[in-house]
Amino acid sequence: MARWRNGTGTLTFADPEGERETEIPLRIAASYRHRSRGLLGQDGVEGALLITPCGSVHSFRMRFTIDVAYLDRKLNVVAVHTMKPGRLGLPRLRARHVIEAEAGAMARWGLRPGVRVGIAQGDGPTGVRPQDLPCAGPGG
Repeated sequence: MARWRNGTGTLTFADPEGERETEIPLRIAASYRHRSRGLLGQDGVEGALLITPCGSVHSFRMRFTIDVAYLDRKLNVVAVHTMKPGRLGLPRLRARHVIEAEAGAMARWGLRPGVRVGIAQGDGPTGVRPQDLPCAGPGG
């Protein structure tokens, strides 16, 4: 099973046409302290933030609108939503990870439901790939 650690990494996925691979700088929040802090108190984010494990998010005390992508155990995008500050997102039953970015970023990147992403942690050459994660079994 993959061990997530707080730190940096790279989010990768193929664009909708499958012509090129997109790489996005990523911050990883895996501990309780880092997950609960998230993007609170920040004026923006460069790249994206992975919160893991996580099935739902809120934007209380946020200073800017965010895009939220919910990922299942195999790192498939389940849903993408835009949240204004002061909102509570509905829990996604199949979601195990969440990616947050500034509003409009995911549309520019082409990140949408059905896309499978890869995540490489910054402190290792191999990182975490979808095939390294445990099988989710039937239904996600």
